[in-house]
Parts: sequence; C-alpha cells; structure tokens
Amino acid sequence: MKIAQRMEKLSPSVTMAITALGRELKAQGRDILSFSAGEPDFDTPDIIKKAAIKAINDGKTKYTSVEGITETKQAIINKLKRDHGLEYKLEHIVISNGAKHSLFNLFQSLINKGDEVIIPAPCWVTYPEQVKFSDGVPVFIETDDSTKFKITAEQLKKAITPKTKALLLNSPSNPTGAVYSKKELEEIGKVLEGTDIIVLSDEMYEKIIYDGSQFTAAAQVSEDMFERTVTINGLSKAVAMTGWRFGYIATPKIKIVKAMIKFQGQVTSNVNTMTQYAAIPALEGKADKSIATMRDKFEERRDIAVKAFNAIKGVSCVVPKGSFYLFVNIKEVTDNSIKFCEQLLEEEGVAVVPGLAFGAEGYFRFSFATDLESIEKGIKRIKKFIEKY
Repeated sequence: MKIAQRMEKLSPSVTMAITALGRELKAQGRDILSFSAGEPDFDTPDIIKKAAIKAINDGKTKYTSVEGITETKQAIINKLKRDHGLEYKLEHIVISNGAKHSLFNLFQSLINKGDEVIIPAPCWVTYPEQVKFSDGVPVFIETDDSTKFKITAEQLKKAITPKTKALLLNSPSNPTGAVYSKKELEEIGKVLEGTDIIVLSDEMYEKIIYDGSQFTAAAQVSEDMFERTVTINGLSKAVAMTGWRFGYIATPKIKIVKAMIKFQGQVTSNVNTMTQYAAIPALEGKADKSIATMRDKFEERRDIAVKAFNAIKGVSCVVPKGSFYLFVNIKEVTDNSIKFCEQLLEEEGVAVVPGLAFGAEGYFRFSFATDLESIEKGIKRIKKFIEKY
C-alpha cells in the first residue's frame, strides 16, 4: 500500500510532538515540566459549561446548518460590532471546528497551485504546512528581536509579486507575542491598496493583550482593509475552550464564504451543536470577568519569566505584548535549537519548542500558560542546563 503523495508535503506538528513526548515521559515516572503546549491552565468558565449542559437537556443535539446556527452567528456579529465597530451579516460568517480548521478550509477554498501567501516569520507552525498542502507557496518575511518580530510596510512591498494571493497576519502572535498597532496596520493597508491581495488576519489571542494596550483588528483600520480581510478567530485561548473546538471566520467576500461552506459540507458538516450553544455566552461577553482574571495572571507570569530569562547569561527575551509565549533568544548559546531542546528535555526534564519549528533558528518558545511555581522551577532548570551547555 502506498500513502498519497500529497502527504509528503505535510510535516508533523513539532509542538504536538514535543507535548506528546513530554506526557509520555511523565507517564513513565519522569519529573517533566512542559512549557510546549499553547493551552491555558484555567478551566472553562462555568457559564459556558452550563450553556452546553442546557443545550443537551433541551435536546439540541441534532445536525445544524454547515456554517452554524443563526443564534451563534449573530453572537459573533454582535461581538465584532461591540469590540471593533465592524458591520457583518449572517451570510458573512462561517463557524468551524477551531480556528485551525477555519484556516484549512480557507486555504483549500482560496489557493490555486503556485499562489503565494506572504507570512511574517517566526510564525505558527501550521501556517506554511497548510499553504503547502493546498499547493500554495509560503513566502516568508523574516523578523527578529530588533523589529520586535513585526514586519514593516516596506518589507511587505518588496515581498509582493504577481503571484501573491494573500498576506497572513497574526496579532497577537504565536510564537512571539508581537502585536501590531493601528498605525502599523494602516501602513500595511496602504501598501495593499489597488491590489487583489487578501488579508487573512488570525486574531485568536486578541483578548490576551498586556500593559493596558488596545487591540486593533486588521479589518477596522480602513474601508479597503475591511473589504479585503478575512478575520479568523475562536474561543480556545481567551476563554480556555481548547477542547471544545470552536473557530470562525468573518468576511464580506461572499465567494470565499460560499466556497468554505461547500468544502466543509463535504468534510465535517457542522461544529458539534452543544459547543455552538456554549459559545454564545462567551461571545456575548458574559465570561469577560474570567478572561480578565486569566489575563492578569498571564501578565504577572510574563513579567516574572522575562526578568528571569534576561538574567541568564547568553539569553535574551523581548517582552511580548500579547499571547502567552516568550520567544527566547539563545543565539549566543547555540545555533541548533532542535538539539538544544532535545537535550534540555532529556537531561533536565523541561519541554520547550525549538525556534526552527517556527522558522527562526536560535530561539525557543516558552509557554507561560501554566502555574507560577512550575515556571520558576522550569527556568531554574533551563539556567542550570545553559550554564553547562
């Protein structure tokens, strides 16, 4: 038996692999501290659980329309209007099984062979893999500590070719925590004026933003950006609903919406019905107090972790403005992040993700979505490991 050739385009997720290995070693009795997974250590708020239980008890357990129930789509529309002043209609929304699924449906519906998708790097490991699987070509714009991991309008202008189909923005960013300001997004938007380039704006971490900063959605900076933007979002990170699998897109581009519904209809059909009902109170802001509590805890952990890493000789760390990751610079220590992370896990029992997985050698990603005691203990182990490396 031969596996389909298309599978050769797809690399396994490094973050998932390291997380799984850490769990396996822990099951074997090893003392493992894992900072590899992008998953909040908080439980889903009770108001969301109760909405799911009510849906089950009310018999709302049947198929729904592929793109989602009207009540949940309307809650998404209201949320985007309330948070960003954006006006969408029911036919502009598609609900999928997590934002990762939304992205896959988007690329499958949008990309023709050879189409280029511009991706700022470092980037989430899934972006280039899904582009390649869809016969597209990922085009990376490299960033680093000096630019706080953000691209400039000038870099974007140079990266555009006649084959450019889309620009993929992720703010706040996984893995760097970079957040684009309104001015920076306006400058990016000006570069795109007069083109047919679509902006895919992954805003999964929009609620996890620090220092009293204001998040700006890509679609809100101008009418032109609104018309060309597909907003991708979900509830996994901000509302601790990782296992519930709820993601969505919003765009006025009806052709994209129809194509995604057609594709999803042949793959998964609707998102599970109970999750759709559970999402409504989260989208309506009824879990905002829980979100604020989580964000405050994340910010406290961020500050402590950044200070601890920057105190280690040969290590530096830009303060992330959002998400719950540190992208730690170890270029003075090693030029092989994969080997470094493998040895760190084997010798010290600490799981982090090599920067190379995100397209940036000389770094590792450290998730601080875990308790403070584990963070402090883990950084002490990393310091010990580096001192003898």
